[in-house]
Amino acid sequence: MPSHTTHTAPRTIIFFGPQGSGKGTQIALLEENLRAVDPKRQVINIQTGRRFRGLAARGEGYTENALSETLDTGALQPLFLSVTLWGDAMRTHLTPDHHLLIDGFPRTVAEATVLESALTFYKRNEVIIIHLVTPDDVVRARMQYRARHDDTPESIEARLRWYHDDTEKLLAYYHNREGTKILNIDGTKTIEEIQKNICKALGI
Repeated sequence: MPSHTTHTAPRTIIFFGPQGSGKGTQIALLEENLRAVDPKRQVINIQTGRRFRGLAARGEGYTENALSETLDTGALQPLFLSVTLWGDAMRTHLTPDHHLLIDGFPRTVAEATVLESALTFYKRNEVIIIHLVTPDDVVRARMQYRARHDDTPESIEARLRWYHDDTEKLLAYYHNREGTKILNIDGTKTIEEIQKNICKALGI
């Protein structure tokens, strides 16, 4: 992995792929590698899945309790709540000079249009999509293996269905978006191989 110091312009990188494709692992590794090659620039890593689970774990009121129930089903969360979580993360941490890594949003074209207003506000026209191409059978096996309490057979199938029905439409949206590059990465390789291919595709 990269270990030398070099300068790179601020990156806006959105990870795409179904749950179980390894987005969380790869985004964490990429954060480390970006810090290694560009140590003077801050890396902002926003993962809405982690934020949803953290909010649900508080159990403080109706929102937290209702969220906890729906997380176990694998249902897509309300648009307003997703936007609130990632919007607040940007408001409190992001500047135009930071690297920005995104996982878990946008999930629909409607959410992508809201994100567009944030990208404009933070002067980020150039966007890179890391698409972890991972077959359904591989995703099913990985989620069953990690044995998280909300990874029931029903919720796994629901997430795959929603991913194919809604989130995949975003690839067409970003394919037509000016200033966007889509990098298709084989998500069936080992963790190390996937990260190596991501860094190579990004030129770091």
